[in-house]
Amino acid sequence: MSRTFNTLFLLTSLDSKISTGSTDNLDVDLDLKRIHGVKEGLHQYYDIEKTTDPFSLNSGRVMAKIGANTKKEEPQKMGCSFIIIDNKPHLTEAGVVYMSKWVKTLYLVTTNSDHPAFKLQSSLDNVITILYQDQVDFPDLFIQMKEKYGAERVTIQSGGTLNTQFLKNNLIDEVSIVIAPCLIGGANTASLVDGKSNETEEDLLNIRPLKLLEAKTLENSYLHLRYLVINEVIIDPK
Repeated sequence: MSRTFNTLFLLTSLDSKISTGSTDNLDVDLDLKRIHGVKEGLHQYYDIEKTTDPFSLNSGRVMAKIGANTKKEEPQKMGCSFIIIDNKPHLTEAGVVYMSKWVKTLYLVTTNSDHPAFKLQSSLDNVITILYQDQVDFPDLFIQMKEKYGAERVTIQSGGTLNTQFLKNNLIDEVSIVIAPCLIGGANTASLVDGKSNETEEDLLNIRPLKLLEAKTLENSYLHLRYLVINEVIIDPK
């Protein structure tokens, strides 16, 4: 394979919600640990997370949501490198500095030539910027990460919109999902895979069959499911 092997790894509710609501001040990491019947087994997700790949992909929005721009304390250095997609940008200069102290190497991927990371990369020796025009070329990015930066495997932990782009471009090879024992609901609450709904017969090609690799019952009614993604979709005629 010329690109990295990519695993989508996330914590969801039973109804596939990856947030506790539709606003950025609501978040599973902050909120589920407060809910009786859910908080007791939450640590198992973080235990599994520690065993994932040495390269993790996420978005600048998520990093801002967890407080990267405002944290004052010195972070404990991680052995994992982060690939952060951040076009807006959501990360400020303070957020980039914090993340450089937190992760092994920060790969900042953006279409925004004014991103604060460009000003800082000369003074931060573990920040690498990757600039695209107009939109991020994800197939090219995963090839670069393997051929140029030595990443064999990447764990994807981004939001539903990005996950949809990866799925439609056949860039997700495996799904590893920890299901929390709760129902969250909400039409506008982020799900595992979001984006535009299928509307035509041709759109059925966006559906990805899955082959179960492992189903593990965890403590406190949690589940861990692993699937292989079948990216070659075949549809019978009507």
